[in-house]
Amino acid sequence: MALVITRLSGGTTPADGSDPRTYPAIWNATATALEAVATDLDTLELSSLDGVTLSSPVDGNLLTYNGSAWVNAVPAVPAVPAGSVLQVVSTTLTSTFTTASRSYTPLTGLSATITPSATSSKIMIWVSIQGVTDTEGVTVGSRAAMFRLTGGNSAAFVGDAASDRNRGVASFPQVDGASQRVMLTASGNFEDSPSTTSATTYQVQVIQPSSGTLYINRSEEDIDAPVSPRGASTITLMEVAG
Repeated sequence: MALVITRLSGGTTPADGSDPRTYPAIWNATATALEAVATDLDTLELSSLDGVTLSSPVDGNLLTYNGSAWVNAVPAVPAVPAGSVLQVVSTTLTSTFTTASRSYTPLTGLSATITPSATSSKIMIWVSIQGVTDTEGVTVGSRAAMFRLTGGNSAAFVGDAASDRNRGVASFPQVDGASQRVMLTASGNFEDSPSTTSATTYQVQVIQPSSGTLYINRSEEDIDAPVSPRGASTITLMEVAG
């Protein structure tokens, strides 16, 4: 649509028919000159600019002078300061899980997947698990289940190897026989450098290394009464700019 510049100088009757106002002479002269050279601005074409090179422009391009010609370019994305939080992914497990496995097994439902935006990004991992090992017929303190992580480089987040000792992140201590209605918390956090922009899944694994059973998000007794608790466990991933 044409944009026509008129009625700028003093003495020209406005379109609404009201009385014209008197403007200083310098304004009238400038307005008259503008009317003479720009009566229709939609006739301006980019081709009238020297050195314009436009090829397959897309929405969001900016006309930019590169030192020798005007070109269409995508605006530069500002650098993200190191330490900036780029995204957060979290999974919460509210259902119960039980295992008597003597080797590490995935804790079903407690994993999270994140796709780093840069290979230099760090992934902060937080895990909090509610659970307890059973006590029936054993000496108090003789059992302690553990958890660890897989995904990225998180498998290295375990204690040092030492003979036959089991390696993990943290343990679920056994409670005494009179405390079968309690849950305990095992937690840990780890900074990973996966060096990838591919989707990476971090999974929690648990183990009950000695005889007995590990209960997640519930107590050992788990009776149908208010005194028997149910809990929730979670894993949270945060991408931080490197």
